[in-house]
Amino acid sequence: MTGPRTLAVVGPSGVGKDSLIAGLAARGPRLRPLRRVVTRPADETEPFLSVDPACFARMEAAGAFVLSWDAHGLRYGVPRAEVAALGPGQTGLVNLSRGVLDRAAAVLPGLAVLSVTAPADVLARRLAGRGREKAADIAARLARPAPPIPAGLPVLELDNGGALEASVDRVLDWLAQAAPE
Repeated sequence: MTGPRTLAVVGPSGVGKDSLIAGLAARGPRLRPLRRVVTRPADETEPFLSVDPACFARMEAAGAFVLSWDAHGLRYGVPRAEVAALGPGQTGLVNLSRGVLDRAAAVLPGLAVLSVTAPADVLARRLAGRGREKAADIAARLARPAPPIPAGLPVLELDNGGALEASVDRVLDWLAQAAPE
């Protein structure tokens, strides 16, 4: 592989995107998580830089993000420095919203998509376990239809309702097959 690639990990809340990213990074020495900036308090469920909305706005105005978006009442950004730090042969792993994949394809090198799913009961249980939302909010999240993935992007559809290791193995196999010579 000659240049950096980016794997956008997308899927509903609670599907295990951040667990997959951590598992992939632990097993793939050329896989590097891209740490996002988010306007919500930090917690142990995902690694991100927590900032308040005013700080986010200043960072955005200064051009600190290669990509930013709003979702679920929060602001999200992928720092330009995170993408720039990818070296030859590395793949950046980033948790993105499906709604920004079209813009992401224009600004993130060699974008491919890992579209993660899980059964609704698994998602509901995982979301409830995080303790951030009420049952009605969880139900509303699960009922929301997902935006389509833009045509032309390489996509792996992955059911992450079972063992994390099996999911990681499947993604690593797919990445190995998709790697250019």
